Amino acid sequence: MDVHLIDGTYELFRQYYGRPEGSTRTPEVAAARGVLWSVVSMMEKGVTHLGVATDHVIASFRNELWPGYKTGEGVPHGLLDQIPLLERSLAALGVCVWPMVELEADDALASAAAVTADEAAVDQILLCTPDKDLAQCVVGRRVVQLDSRSGAVTDEDGVRARFGVSPASIPDWLALVGDSADGFPGLAGWGRQSATTVLAHYVHLEAIPDAVADWDRVVRQTVRGAPRLAARLAEERELAMLFRHLATLRVDRSLLGGVEDLAWASPTADFAATCEALNAPSLAARVAALASA
Repeated sequence: MDVHLIDGTYELFRQYYGRPEGSTRTPEVAAARGVLWSVVSMMEKGVTHLGVATDHVIASFRNELWPGYKTGEGVPHGLLDQIPLLERSLAALGVCVWPMVELEADDALASAAAVTADEAAVDQILLCTPDKDLAQCVVGRRVVQLDSRSGAVTDEDGVRARFGVSPASIPDWLALVGDSADGFPGLAGWGRQSATTVLAHYVHLEAIPDAVADWDRVVRQTVRGAPRLAARLAEERELAMLFRHLATLRVDRSLLGGVEDLAWASPTADFAATCEALNAPSLAARVAALASA
């Protein structure tokens, strides 16, 4: 069996900002309806085991570690208000939902991937998000990323092609380069090329020597401004380690008991009313047909 793990927050944002203004008479529910519609479409195409993670609140424990970490500030209320609506709608559909508060949706996806990867019955785990954070969870061709917009699948070779480093180095890479989406800047002077070259050799931050004279000769000669970058890392290593801590996804195995927690069987008795509230009455009939198939 295949397992599909969906970033509900990403999908909600995509639906909200991807719709032309004035394209629907019910903007207060349109994004949640769009996500629900896409999940049902996945099930109609044969997806049987799936879970959806959401950021029930945008802030997380990471905000206590770095004051600039992303918050819900500036996000329209019309979007934020649809997060709990989406969670209720998915629960009514009968889909496993993880509304995250202390941890983030990305942490939930990493957790579910770790748990289901332990089960021999699982052929492939598809992390349905293009978010670069989740690249650290990719394993061979068994745990991959799926971009729902393009249909592109990124396996471990794809991660190396995109970033120049292995999945294990992604948190270190983000620590040096920064992640504007999450609100931490990385180290001044370090860019994609320098981080890729250095980490392709050393893998993790703690393995990079403080003194550029101790760097491998090939790396030292390849990286432009190597003395300056080495000095910056030596001076701000503690900050770099903090950024890596922010970028490292947390695995909470208590999130689900096993892959059968993700098996979809049928909607709840509330689903028809949910579809009416979302102005999507035809969806109830489609789901009923799925449940009886």
